[in-house]
Amino acid sequence: MSAALNSSVSSGPGGIVIEGLRKVYGQGDMAVEALKDVNMRVGPGEVVGLVGPSGSGKSTLLKCLGAIIEPTAGRMVLGGKVIYDGGWKIPDLRTLRRDNIGFVFQAPYLIPFLDVTDNVALLPMLAGLSNAQARARALELLAALDVAHRAQAQPSQLSGGEQQRVSIARALANRPPVILADEPTAPLDSERALGVMQILNQMAQQSQAAIIVVTHDEKIIPTFKRIYHIRDGRTVEEAGEGRALE
Repeated sequence: MSAALNSSVSSGPGGIVIEGLRKVYGQGDMAVEALKDVNMRVGPGEVVGLVGPSGSGKSTLLKCLGAIIEPTAGRMVLGGKVIYDGGWKIPDLRTLRRDNIGFVFQAPYLIPFLDVTDNVALLPMLAGLSNAQARARALELLAALDVAHRAQAQPSQLSGGEQQRVSIARALANRPPVILADEPTAPLDSERALGVMQILNQMAQQSQAAIIVVTHDEKIIPTFKRIYHIRDGRTVEEAGEGRALE
């Protein structure tokens, strides 16, 4: 990467702690237990993989962590804040998502009528930064991710790899202590997929964010130092290869 984020970009201590998380859909004979007993820990600056077959509970877990759906039981701590413990402990979930959780999806979901800088600057502006401050933050991130030269381009003018870099910049824009990435490398070839993982690892270290990457992508699985397998709604931790990204 051509530039590094400055030392002010820090989320402090925290990470992700999940204890005994359960999610049941429906009631009575129609009840389906999507998550039965999920336990995870992801430290600040760490990138962890989450893998499992379709229907194993990955998407449900990510939605719970992202405060999109409410768990049935358990405890979740994000960035040092208890957000759920038998019930939501944060009154404003929209603000929680905006300020504390960065989302990276399989598709970049960039706003087509905004240029690259405004796509990244939008969240900081919604959080209260002035236009000038938000755009400066956006340009800082775009430089760190080697797409500053595309700052005035429209999303349709970007390559797939460039769009994903911009989506990562957007996820980091409010300095969230937690980043949830859902199949971020699925549409990319091997070189670009490994490039995205290199970026996520570097950003995790520089911003001390805790990152969970949900993936089926065999190209990137060897890059994780730790992997959680989710099967039948339960998690099992194992050591990964932690192959160096160059």
